[in-house]
Amino acid sequence: MRLGHGSIALCLLLGACAAPAPKNAAPPADVAALYARLDADEQRFAAARAGTGRGNAEQAPAEAAAALDDLRNAAAQCTATRGCDPTRFLAAFDRLLRGQFVASAPAAGGEGADGPPGGGDEAGESSPVIATLPEAGRSVALLKGRDLGDLIALNDPLKVAIEQWLTQYRPNLMKAWENYQYLRERMWPEYAKAGLPEALLFGILAQESGGKVHAVSRSGASGPLQFMSATAARFGLGVVDGFDQRFDPALAARANAAYINEQLGVFNDNLELALAAYNGGEGAIQRLAARQNEASFWSPRFYAALSPETRDYVPMVLAAAWLFLHPERYHLRFPKLNTKPAEIVLARPASLDELTVCLGQDGNEDGWFRTLRNLNPALDPRQTLPVGTHLSVPAPVAAHYEKSCAAGRWAELAAELHAAALPPVVQTAARSYVVKKGDTLASIARKTGCASSAEELARLNHLKPPHYTLKVGQDLRLVCARN
Repeated sequence: MRLGHGSIALCLLLGACAAPAPKNAAPPADVAALYARLDADEQRFAAARAGTGRGNAEQAPAEAAAALDDLRNAAAQCTATRGCDPTRFLAAFDRLLRGQFVASAPAAGGEGADGPPGGGDEAGESSPVIATLPEAGRSVALLKGRDLGDLIALNDPLKVAIEQWLTQYRPNLMKAWENYQYLRERMWPEYAKAGLPEALLFGILAQESGGKVHAVSRSGASGPLQFMSATAARFGLGVVDGFDQRFDPALAARANAAYINEQLGVFNDNLELALAAYNGGEGAIQRLAARQNEASFWSPRFYAALSPETRDYVPMVLAAAWLFLHPERYHLRFPKLNTKPAEIVLARPASLDELTVCLGQDGNEDGWFRTLRNLNPALDPRQTLPVGTHLSVPAPVAAHYEKSCAAGRWAELAAELHAAALPPVVQTAARSYVVKKGDTLASIARKTGCASSAEELARLNHLKPPHYTLKVGQDLRLVCARN
């Protein structure tokens, strides 16, 4: 799933497509006033946070919020003011919210972590979705001790991505949610151990594979988190007993967390650049950052220099993570699922395909095929498994197995369908024939025995009637049956 914002998204990013004044020209008075407000608000915000450090805890949050409110209003005026450069305001927000002027928040799980500027619930703490997930707590919301919401700038490209998840890609988002819920017990602990927020894991999973453990891209990236083989090997994923460990959800999550943490270290905890490296290659993003004075993903020069795929990828991941945390803000409701892990022991030989048939839609409107595959990634779904085989399943499948698959008509039907085979097909081999002087389609058909008529040869080679003109040296395609 790849989108194409291109130059349109760049205009959205800037908030206005009008060109700013030339660098060496003095800005008009109204623009200079806006820039002065920007500088004053930055200093005001920094002073407020410094006051918090000195113990002025009561007044400082309100002062910081007021500074950001005024900066936001000035930014809105800038987009409507000729000659004003909106990117200066975007860069200011980026600096402030990333902590250039902000003291570090307490570590994950600690008391009193800072909320968003201006107050309000952030990072999923009030989200009914997060409330239904066990063992989530504040760790779902933090990245390196900072509220994830503080790091996600809700700029226009991100809003475009949110709209796409809520419209044309809503089915993909809902299916990714469902797949992730059944994989959560295996994947989330690896992220938790790495100190990374669960919302980020979901965002990457939703964009990369939609939670399909066996997904393989055209470029060969494989698994739920789409590792290329070389990168996978670098983070400990290989082929063991014929099984590609990129398809193991727990190992893939561990490797992904290690990669993201590595890139956060390289890019000074810049989440957007770490994600850009995951998609576009760390070498390319590092070289691009080294050439830029201000290595911000959203700065116009940096953004424009990225590949269209990476420009789309980062907002889509962040948007999915944001929706994971705040579905209620977008009239979005994720379903509640019984994902309690369980196990079944086969009472009769069966394949995953057969189990999918006999289980029907009990407990899952879309059937259980994807979940069975995801939870048992090393198994070929068509392979018949012997009696006594242990399979990982969700609790609803364990309950329905005895009723529908251990014996009875649905089990028999599944076995009958699985035993069916397509009839053998006579193999053919493509051949070619070089036209010689005096050849006709009819004579070529007789000589080669590869066509029943001249008309068949003409259709195969797109020759037009009525003359079916041939030229000496022309290559004709033939299809001949093998013995």
